[in-house]
Amino acid sequence: MSLTQSFASRASRMTASEIRELLKLLDKPGLISFAGGIPDPALFPAQEFAAAFARGLAPEQQAQSLQYSISEGYLPLREWIAGEMAKIGVPCTVDNILITSGSQQALDYLGKLFLSPGDTALVGWPTYLGALAAFNAYEPRYDQLSVSGNRTAASYVAGAEAEGGRVKLAYLSADFANPTGETLGQQGREALLDMTEELECALIEDAAYQALRYDGEAVPPILATEIARRGSIEDCRTIYCGSFSKTLSPGLRLGWVVAAKPVISQLVLMKQAADLHTATLNQIAVHDVASRVFDSHVETIRTAYRQRRDVMLDALSAHMPDGVTWTRPEGGMFIWLTLPAGLNGADLLERSIDSVGVAFVPGSAFFADKSGENTIRLSFSCSDEAQINEGIMRLGQVIRGA
Repeated sequence: MSLTQSFASRASRMTASEIRELLKLLDKPGLISFAGGIPDPALFPAQEFAAAFARGLAPEQQAQSLQYSISEGYLPLREWIAGEMAKIGVPCTVDNILITSGSQQALDYLGKLFLSPGDTALVGWPTYLGALAAFNAYEPRYDQLSVSGNRTAASYVAGAEAEGGRVKLAYLSADFANPTGETLGQQGREALLDMTEELECALIEDAAYQALRYDGEAVPPILATEIARRGSIEDCRTIYCGSFSKTLSPGLRLGWVVAAKPVISQLVLMKQAADLHTATLNQIAVHDVASRVFDSHVETIRTAYRQRRDVMLDALSAHMPDGVTWTRPEGGMFIWLTLPAGLNGADLLERSIDSVGVAFVPGSAFFADKSGENTIRLSFSCSDEAQINEGIMRLGQVIRGA
């Protein structure tokens, strides 16, 4: 007997993450991987976490750290987040904050909250594939999010109505986006707010990489810009998703959502139905470490990643053949390459792994329509300078021979 015939229609929209599959290759001897956009484990504040977990498991703490907790999240951690949000122009209270099991869970909840089958989600072309994976389960149609002025709210509405579903949300990472590394300027953020206001849809701001700025002037979060317009977070349609995964630890699975209270209240109900609450001990430990060393630790990883980005950019200039272009990110973990027309990133990956032992992510994985065949994403976060130079030199050789 097979149960596959009884699966819900949404199951057909769920596919394996190409990045998760690529991570299985990392154990191959001699492989240089620019694939996974993951932090360098050598830079984790491991000793600080060891001490924090010991304090969290002290006899006087066990009744709280090992017990069920409230769905909203550990209060001292939400208070700390509220303080950090205020520093970047987002005044809010703990009632505007929900702790989630990584920001990926937040994206899943937001897809569930806003998307009915056939509704339209506006996303970048390309965009974070984890967002597509989260939204896919709720069976939306996708349209290309444009902030360059060549699309209007009216054209989005017309396209959505032609397909039978209204525009319900727009999603983007405004700072050092995964996969392109690009940052949306203030003018683009203002235009995006104008558009989502006209469409009367939610705007999801994925800020996973916001703390990882290496140079250039910081741009206020979209939520900060909207609060400055409206006067209060309670009047805002922007929903901010933050994460500790890129700064402190991805393995502890801690993210957060900042939004107007009615949105948070509905997400809390989803949290209660899904997993009750995020692991209490992990929240206590992250609050402990963040309160003690967050700023100094972030400066440490910024210094390391800035150097690796610079090495990769120099290596690309030295080894890439004519016709290859790339982004020059001011932060984050990624550089986006556009190959000459006719080259296929997936085919190139197969040849690159087999012939020179270099891995990356084919760009088509980041497009809702699987276009962008001649693009690839490189991550510099987990490779040292020698690996970056060697890997880019090898990759250049494969591209020349393609």
